[in-house]
Amino acid sequence: MVGTRFSKVRVATGPQLHYAESGQGNGDPLLFLHGWPDSWFTFSRVLPLLPTDVRALAFDQRGYGESDRPDSTYSIPELAADVAAFLDALEIERATLVGHSFGSFVARQAAIANPDRFNALVLIGTGFAATNPVLQDLQKSLRDLPDPIPESFAREFQASTAYRPLPPEFFERLIVESLKLPPRLWKLLIDQLRNYDDARDLVRIQIPTLLLWGERDVLFSRAEQDGFLAAFPSATLKVYEETGHCPNWERPDDVATDIGAFCGNRSISL
Repeated sequence: MVGTRFSKVRVATGPQLHYAESGQGNGDPLLFLHGWPDSWFTFSRVLPLLPTDVRALAFDQRGYGESDRPDSTYSIPELAADVAAFLDALEIERATLVGHSFGSFVARQAAIANPDRFNALVLIGTGFAATNPVLQDLQKSLRDLPDPIPESFAREFQASTAYRPLPPEFFERLIVESLKLPPRLWKLLIDQLRNYDDARDLVRIQIPTLLLWGERDVLFSRAEQDGFLAAFPSATLKVYEETGHCPNWERPDDVATDIGAFCGNRSISL
């Protein structure tokens, strides 16, 4: 991918993490955390559109993509610890953190656990909690999946999360990246997400926070956005019309613009 560099780094929490990087090496760091069952590639349409003075980093979380798959519990706090360890390994003191879907919960936990490491927080397609009926149904559907995961299942799930048409080559690569996740982790990671509850800890996040949400999101509803805002009234919500769960796939220009504006001004026009 033109303008994007790839590398791996061993972090103090154990795994070797594969990551993509774009922008200036000495620019303000912006760290992206992908969703389930994705990889860094979920942000591949956004990275080239960010301001060139931003140092954008997107790593494959443990178990995903080209990163290590250690024996571990894969809990949200464990994944969040990898975030701080990744910054340490790259000698980055502070960054703005962007999380999509599953990655938004990891980002929230990282901000709660290490408040001094982050300048701001951007949550794309997040929810107030991971206990809603949609995720409950997803958890049930994973119980009897065979090994290997059927490509048809990955294709159906990924297609269901987007509302706007996607470039065919981009969608096909999403499926390839999804199937890199080992079958046992498809189930375990959703179980861990469903077990995670940070509702009482959201008040500990004291940094500027932006929610980016598509009005056609099939995983997390507008009511969940409002629930998040009620618990965390200092956050700002930007709604994308006629957009599904993945604005970073569906509206990369808008997402890059809004993140760039938020990082530069800590506010955007709603």
